[in-house]
Amino acid sequence: MNYLWSRIREVPRWGWAFGIVYFALQYGMYRLGELLSRVLGTVSYAFPCKIPVLDDLFPLVPAFAVIYLYSYFFWICGPIAVSLTKKRNFVNYICGLSLSYLIGFLFFVFLPTYMDRTAEGLMEAAKQPGIFNAMLATIYAADGSEYAFNLFPSYHCLISLYCYLGVRGQEEISRGFQIYSLVMVVLICLSTVLTKQHYVIDMVGGLGIAFFCYNLMGRLDPGKRWE
Repeated sequence: MNYLWSRIREVPRWGWAFGIVYFALQYGMYRLGELLSRVLGTVSYAFPCKIPVLDDLFPLVPAFAVIYLYSYFFWICGPIAVSLTKKRNFVNYICGLSLSYLIGFLFFVFLPTYMDRTAEGLMEAAKQPGIFNAMLATIYAADGSEYAFNLFPSYHCLISLYCYLGVRGQEEISRGFQIYSLVMVVLICLSTVLTKQHYVIDMVGGLGIAFFCYNLMGRLDPGKRWE
C-alpha cells in the first residue's frame, strides 16, 4: 500500500489533467458523433453489423455490467499511468489516442451502425429482477434505450487496449500493473459482447484501430523531440 501511495504522489499534475480531459473528450466525441449523424442525415443509413454465427455464440451475462462500468475508471487511469513513463512515450501515446478517437468519431458520423435492443430481446431481459439486471437497464437507458447507435468501432475496446499499450514494456511501470492492464483489456472486451452493447465486429474494429494508431505513432515518433 505504501508503494501504491508513493507512485500516486509521483504523478505530475498534467498527468491527472490528461486523465480527466481525455475521458471527457471521448464521451463528448461519442455523443457529438451521434448528433452530427442526425443533423447530416447519415443516421438514416445506419445498419446493424451483426454476424449471427459469431454474435449468437455470446450469451447475455448481466454480471459483466460491472466490468463494463468499471472501464470508465480504467480509462481515466490510462493517461495518468502513462504520465509516469518517459515523455517521449507519453507524447506518442496521446497522439495515437487522439488519432484513434478521431477515426472512431468519423465512423460514428459517416458510417453509423445500430442495434435494435427490442428485437434482440435485451430490453425484456434488463427488466428482470437482480442488481446486475438493474445495472444493465441503466446502461441501456443511458445509451439510446431501445436503439443503440455508434457501435462500430467499440470505444470500450479501443481505449482499453490503448491504456495497456501505453504501459506495455515501460520500465517505469511495474510488471504487476502491466499484467493487470492486459487482464482488464480482455475482461472489458468480453463485457462489450456479454452485455450485448456491441457486436463482435465492433470489438475487432476497436482493437484494430488501436493497434494501427499505436504502430503508426511508433513509426512517426512525434515524441522524439521530448527525449
